[in-house]
Formats: sequence, C-alpha cells, structure tokens
Amino acid sequence: MSRWMVFGFALWGTVAQAQIAPECEGIGRPSDYDERTQQDFLANYYALTASASALHGPIPNRPGSGTIGVDLNVMPPLSCEKRLALDASKTEDTNVSPVLPRIMAHYSFPEVADRLVFYAGVGMLPPVNVGGTRNLVLSAEGGLGIRVVEHFDVGVRAHTTLQRTFGDIATKIEPDDPDVEDIYVGSTWGTGVQLGSAWSFGPAELTPYVSVGYLDASTFFIIGDNLNGGDGNSPLTENLHPYAGVDFSVGVDVLLFEHFRVAAEFYGAPGGYSNPAEGTVNLEPVARYGRLYTARFRLGYQF
Repeated sequence: MSRWMVFGFALWGTVAQAQIAPECEGIGRPSDYDERTQQDFLANYYALTASASALHGPIPNRPGSGTIGVDLNVMPPLSCEKRLALDASKTEDTNVSPVLPRIMAHYSFPEVADRLVFYAGVGMLPPVNVGGTRNLVLSAEGGLGIRVVEHFDVGVRAHTTLQRTFGDIATKIEPDDPDVEDIYVGSTWGTGVQLGSAWSFGPAELTPYVSVGYLDASTFFIIGDNLNGGDGNSPLTENLHPYAGVDFSVGVDVLLFEHFRVAAEFYGAPGGYSNPAEGTVNLEPVARYGRLYTARFRLGYQF
C-alpha cells in the first residue's frame, strides 16, 4: 500500500500513524479543503522556517571582527486545519519541535573608504539522528553595509539555505507497513535591503533594523517505498506552488560588554508562489499555499 507524504519530522519529529490527533477530533472536513493546497502548504512551511533571515543590522559586526554563535528559529505550531491530510482523514504530527537551531559564524571585513563594510556568513545544523531522522541544514549569506550618516546605515544582502532530511518520514497507512527511508529536500534563496540605526552606550551597542526582500523556495519529497517500481506511483512528490514573494524582518541587535551579541526579530513571509508546472490550478488567497510569521533569536560572541 502506498504511503502519503508527511512533514511531521519538522527537523526533530517522529513518524505518526494515520489517524486524527486527539486534540483535533471532531473538527471535520473544512468546506474549502484541497489536498494539493495542504501538501504544498506543508512543503513551504518547513522551507520558510529554515530560511536565513538577517538577525543583524546592515553592518553585522564592527569592521574587522566576526561573531560565532547559535541562531534559534521559532517554529510556530500549526492549527488542526493546516495539519489535515488524506482527504481530512488524518492529521500530520507537525508540532514536535518549537525551534530550529543552527550554528552560525560571520565576519565583517575592514571598512573601505570609511563607510563601506562587506561581510559574509555561514550557518549549519549538522545531520544528527534524532527521532529516527537525520537532518542537515546549510546556510550562507553575504552583503554590503554602508554608513550613510551618524546613526543611520543601509545595506544590501543575499542569502541561501539548503535542507536535507533522511529517514522513514512518510506516514504509514497500516501499522505493519515496513520502515523505508524517504528524502525531503528544501531550499530557499533571497535578496533584500536593510535600514538600521546604530547607537553606542559605553561598552554596549544597540542597532534596531528593518529588512525587506524577495524570497524564493523550492522543495520536493522522495517516497522511498515507491522507488524501484513500488506500487506504480511516482517516488517524487513535487511542490506545485513553491513560495515566491516578499519576506521581511523587524528586529534589534545588541552588543554587550564588547563581545556578547544578542539579537531578536519578528520575521514574516506573508504569501506568494510560482508555478513551475503548466496548467496548475491556483486557488485564492495566495497565502493559503504558504505563509509564516514567527520570532527568531541569536546568541553569539564577537571576536
């Protein structure tokens, strides 16, 4: 028997049996329920939660210095309606991990012409086996910050993230079905502009900032037991409405005691998609295929 794609691994999840979760019993089938919409929303949701937003102002560090630390992307829980699958006959176990952690490091190069600061950064979640899945997340960013006048900086930034998850992550229809390794692949890239205002208070620095840009996502899922013939179904499940639209963040980056960095931001991706396949049916509103509003945090040490 074929299995259905499940995104309940959520980077720390476990496989659930095909059933309605106790907290979702009695919700029924929504009048506007659409299987493709549910599938593409979940695919986009996990790509968006891993996107590499700034978590810093236009100039991330003092010129000629860098930061190492940990980023924490909050993964907001999904409602029962958003977790439904298989014609609303089951719910996906998506609300497993509250955060996506990522080790990060970035460096701001020495200032050019007393106002230009180039920088680059990387991030990684290593492929540790947790809950029966191995998850790898790699991110990179690069940008340019410009000191316009005192207390006012602007910048441009580009970023990308790649996700790979391996494990038995497709929901079993029957408890006795075998465990088979599946693969989820997600990636995002984006560009944007930033505005920031840097202020010094003795050994501390405070930089409120705003970022606005464009984000593009791509995802697909390989169902392991449909490989090598399987039951005749294709092993590849594609996202027919990958996220493509605006994203933004509003936050504050603080340097304490010359070395300790703490950042917090509100991040949003309000909706939008592309159509990689011709003839795809598109429903309104566009946000039903993918959106995210969440908080993100950074704890780091500047060297």
